[in-house]
Amino acid sequence: MDTESTSTDPVPVPVTVIGLGLMGSALAAALLDRGHPVTVWNRSPEKARPLADRGARVAATPAEAVAASGLVLACVLDYDAVHTVLDPLADAAGLTGKALVNLTSGAPEQAEAMASWADKHGAGYLDGGIMTTPPGVGSPEMMFLYSGSDEVFRAHRPVLAALGDPMYLGSSPGLASLYDSALLGLMWATFSGWLHGTALVTSDGTAATDFTRIALRWLNGAVSGFLTTYAPQVDAGHYPGDDATVDVQIAAIGHLIHAAHARGIDNALPELIRSTMERAAAAGHGSDSYAGVIEVLRGPARR
Repeated sequence: MDTESTSTDPVPVPVTVIGLGLMGSALAAALLDRGHPVTVWNRSPEKARPLADRGARVAATPAEAVAASGLVLACVLDYDAVHTVLDPLADAAGLTGKALVNLTSGAPEQAEAMASWADKHGAGYLDGGIMTTPPGVGSPEMMFLYSGSDEVFRAHRPVLAALGDPMYLGSSPGLASLYDSALLGLMWATFSGWLHGTALVTSDGTAATDFTRIALRWLNGAVSGFLTTYAPQVDAGHYPGDDATVDVQIAAIGHLIHAAHARGIDNALPELIRSTMERAAAAGHGSDSYAGVIEVLRGPARR
């Protein structure tokens, strides 16, 4: 996995951006900020006006847009929309020799199919996952995940660094989408756990900002330490319960459920977590570390 960031501004390279929703517009703006000549196209031309005012060239057709640059970024609604825009060009050999970086959200299987389609039509292909919202585009602190052609990634990495920190996950085109989905799941679970905890403490008069300050210290310290301890256990399939076992965690979460119930807080989330831990214990993982819970989350083929 390649995580090194580019620290200097790259030589200006022409780039085409297909799709000017909130994210596509942010991508084009970040490229303009770094001095790249940018050509844009959108089905609704009025969305291009703010970028045109900043110096972007507005193409009248997708064919004109793709012809303008060797590097084409696509960020549209879904993979069907990518095909709707690009299929006519591919059939006319309009993508031959181009580097196509698809930043459209989708499933890993769609990315794999898209890579095969691009290869068939003579284009190098990278699939991407944008791990930020539009306001974060352009910040070197924000991750952009890429998978697919190593050649395309290395050739265009300096340009991609204008969008955020470019991280190459490997040659399998579906990896970026797979990581994207997994990381979003982690984010939503974290948000939900934080909101449940916030509902609990604010019910007794604590300010959410006060609780969050303490929560972030715990997440960035002890909890991140648990993750780095548990990851090699998962890889090894061995879960020594020398910190706290699943059985101990089941008892501990009962206190959370009791406190929340007493304050009228919805307990669907911790009840789900307790149920999952109980299934792990019933499957023989009660004396394992919490990492052993993964054995009931995985499909049967992986157990």
